[in-house]
Amino acid sequence: MNLNLQNRVALITGGSKGIGYSMAKQLGAAGAKLVICARNSQGLDEARTSLESQGFEVLTVSADVCMPQDIERLVETAHSHFGRVDILVNNAVSSSQNSFDALSDEEWRHHIDVKLMGYIRCIRAVVPHMKSQNWGRIINIAGITARDVSAYRMTNGVVNAGITNFTKHLAEQVGSSGITVNAIHPGYTWTPRLESALEKWATLENMSIEQVIALRLKEIPIGRFIQPEDMANLAVFLCSELAGAITGQAIAVDGGSSRAIQY
Repeated sequence: MNLNLQNRVALITGGSKGIGYSMAKQLGAAGAKLVICARNSQGLDEARTSLESQGFEVLTVSADVCMPQDIERLVETAHSHFGRVDILVNNAVSSSQNSFDALSDEEWRHHIDVKLMGYIRCIRAVVPHMKSQNWGRIINIAGITARDVSAYRMTNGVVNAGITNFTKHLAEQVGSSGITVNAIHPGYTWTPRLESALEKWATLENMSIEQVIALRLKEIPIGRFIQPEDMANLAVFLCSELAGAITGQAIAVDGGSSRAIQY
C-alpha cells in the first residue's frame, strides 16, 4: 500500500520517547524525513541515534513549547534544513496526577501552557508553510480523558477536551488550503509516563502497584494496555493521501476502555 509519504517532512514534539518516538519511527518507516523536539538534549541524542540506526533521516531540536521563541526557532530550523514542513504531530505534555483539592493554580496553568497553548503555538508556526504548499497534516495527541472522567486526571480532561474542540475549529478554517487536522485519543498507553502515573495512583488509592495495574486492565475490553505503536499506526494513515477526506475528527485508540458514545 502506497501511503505517498516518501520525503514528506514530519515534525514531532515530545518526540524523544514514548508515543512521540513511536510516531517518529513509524513515519520514518513510511518514508518521511523526521524532525523531533524535546527539552532534554540527552534524550534527543539517544532517540536520534536509534532512529538513524534504522536508516531514517533525522534532525533534532531542543525546544520548550512554553517558549514562543523556541517554537519559532524549531519550525524555522526544520524548514531551513529540509525546505518544507508537511506534517506536525503535537505530542508534548506535562501534567499532575491528583485530586481536585490538591491541584494548585500553578499546576493548572502549567498543564494548559505546555499542552493546549504549546499545541496552538506549534500550529501557528507551521500553518503558513503548509498553506504555501497547499498540503499539510496536523495530528493532536489528546488523551481519552477528553471524553471520560478520571478521578486523578482532572487537568488532563480539561486540557484534552480543549484540544479536541480546537482541532474541530481549526480543521474548518484550514481545510480549503489542503490541510487536515485530527486528534488521537490514547487510552492507557504503556509508556514511562503511564508507569509513573500508576505509581502515583497506587499511593492515592492505598493499593499495591500490581493491584492498580490489574484494576486498570479490567477497564480495557481487549485485555491489554495500548502500545505506542497502536497510536503511530493510526497517525501514519491519517498523514497519508488515503486519509485526505478525514479532518476535524477525534479518534480513540483505547482498546474500548472509553464508555462515552461519540457521534
